[in-house]
Amino acid sequence: MKTGSRTANEKWLSDEDLYFWSQGTLTKSYDRLGGHLVEDGAWFAVWAPNADSVSVIGDFNAWNADANPMERTGSGCWECFVPGAAWEQRYKFRIRRGLYVADKSDPFAFQMEPPVPHGSSVQGLSGILTPLKYAWQDETWMNQRSGPDTLNKPVSIYEVHLGSWRHKDLGTSLSYREIAAPLAEHVKDLGFTHVELLPVAEHAFYGSWGYQVVGYFSPTHRYGPPEDLMFLIDTLHQHGIGVILDWVPAHFATDPQGLVFYDGSPLFEYNDPKMRYHPDWGTYIFDYGRIEVRNYLISNALFWLDRYHVDALRVDAVASMLYRDYSREDWSPNIFGGNENLEAIDLIKKTNEAVYSNFPGAFTIAEESTAFRGVSSPTYNHGLGFMYKWNMGWMHDTLAYMREDPVHRKYHHNRLTFSFMYAFSEHYVLPLSHDEVVHGKGSLWNRMPGDEWQKAANYRLLLGHLFGHPGKKMLFMGSEFAQDEEWDHDKPLCWELLDRPLNSGIFSLIKDLNTLYRDCAPLWNDSPDGWSWIGEHSDDSILIYERKQGSESMIFVLNMTPVPRENFRIGVKEEGWWQERLNSDATTYGGGGMGNMGRVESVPVPCHGLPVSVVVLLPPLAFLVLEKGS
Repeated sequence: MKTGSRTANEKWLSDEDLYFWSQGTLTKSYDRLGGHLVEDGAWFAVWAPNADSVSVIGDFNAWNADANPMERTGSGCWECFVPGAAWEQRYKFRIRRGLYVADKSDPFAFQMEPPVPHGSSVQGLSGILTPLKYAWQDETWMNQRSGPDTLNKPVSIYEVHLGSWRHKDLGTSLSYREIAAPLAEHVKDLGFTHVELLPVAEHAFYGSWGYQVVGYFSPTHRYGPPEDLMFLIDTLHQHGIGVILDWVPAHFATDPQGLVFYDGSPLFEYNDPKMRYHPDWGTYIFDYGRIEVRNYLISNALFWLDRYHVDALRVDAVASMLYRDYSREDWSPNIFGGNENLEAIDLIKKTNEAVYSNFPGAFTIAEESTAFRGVSSPTYNHGLGFMYKWNMGWMHDTLAYMREDPVHRKYHHNRLTFSFMYAFSEHYVLPLSHDEVVHGKGSLWNRMPGDEWQKAANYRLLLGHLFGHPGKKMLFMGSEFAQDEEWDHDKPLCWELLDRPLNSGIFSLIKDLNTLYRDCAPLWNDSPDGWSWIGEHSDDSILIYERKQGSESMIFVLNMTPVPRENFRIGVKEEGWWQERLNSDATTYGGGGMGNMGRVESVPVPCHGLPVSVVVLLPPLAFLVLEKGS
């Protein structure tokens, strides 16, 4: 039993812990550093190699820096035991270096109190002693999940900002527990396979949406304690829904109580002032060359997979990590004089290797917007080791095309077709994310041209191409019913739009597209043999392509103009009946009801270089999905 008067043999950090920390291989460092409750108090450990002295201050000692001084243990770490420290007591570290004195929050805190505007540093962002105990009920899910197998399965992601999905009557956000059941039921009803949560790690500035992190190991206080986030993830798992978490290793918040200038010197951030500051977001950049910082970040990635049963990490802003000159004119080159951030690249590879070796059922996704090669290739093939990469090119080109008035689309046909040139160069996710409905970009709905009916028809076309194009699928919340306002993190989604026929029709289309996607193996086959052109009629703005798996075949026909095409001939490989599996002009989706009576029969007339063909009625601003019948 630990007591207040320690003996020389009483230690918290073992020599082995300190060695592995200094080597960057203490991958569960969150079990050793930070504040940890034991039977009669708590042990505290912190990395502050340049400090002259460190003390623990908190509710247990009336925030008296003289009460519990810490002892330097080696490898830049300090530790001490505080008898009587108890669950949910607040604490910080008082760090001194010369004239520098600061009260810092614990980088490994499992829970943090709300920051108090204009309050003292003791009041804001203190760690809270939390044991992280929760009785998980998702054993079935955890035993059957397999991240690598998702390459050959449907992955359809619903992206969520927890604070603005839905509000209570008083205008406040739902808590982790309150959102759990309705979110799980909504996502399951729509047929999505995964939920992606915008960052939930603690952030002082709500308007950063979680991307300016202060507490990397602490779920934000805004929606409840850590156990309630576990309950949310558990609930989603019990509904058969995977959970992807946005993870932000590219930069961190500048709040003074956090990681910034932690021990009186640049510690977590670059010492080089040219590389320290992120010009896009006003944040600091991690020093990826420092072994302990790398250890901290790898441990953090594993922490969310370990303690919170997260199924995947979507790594934010990877491009900004890869290049030393990202968004900056004045920068320091690497040791070879180049612009690649070699240390960050190595960290990314090591993180992915650690994820897959420790949690083989999990996977990782890169938000990466450049032509960097091998993002979704294994590290043993000289890749970065992600399972997937966001296809930003597809997103930008497709949305630019959809904004064009249909009369002009024939002049921009290549925007719609270019993505097929590189669709198989990586394992892609096709993202229609939160980034596309903020910062003056407007909603997806209001980027569609035409009157209300044409906007809805164009919106349905966008969704049809999303599900027809090779790649996993992703939609930001509100897109399932075509929210017509730009997303505002302070407001709930406009759920009342579901009372409008055009919007409820789009909601029904999403459900049917997800059902089609999950039921039809050709739509999961994102390899080169799973897709082929049948024909493109650029002057008429019509696209025809095939998705296939073995003997199964599905044909997508997209008419990007408001001109109906009667007796439109499409080449097919086989004789017989072709079923009209989906028609976006159906009245149930808000369309005009033009169709092909459910199926069409092939005729022995060659077309598009194929031996037989079918003749269809192609509705205006609509897509058809045809499937070979028995």
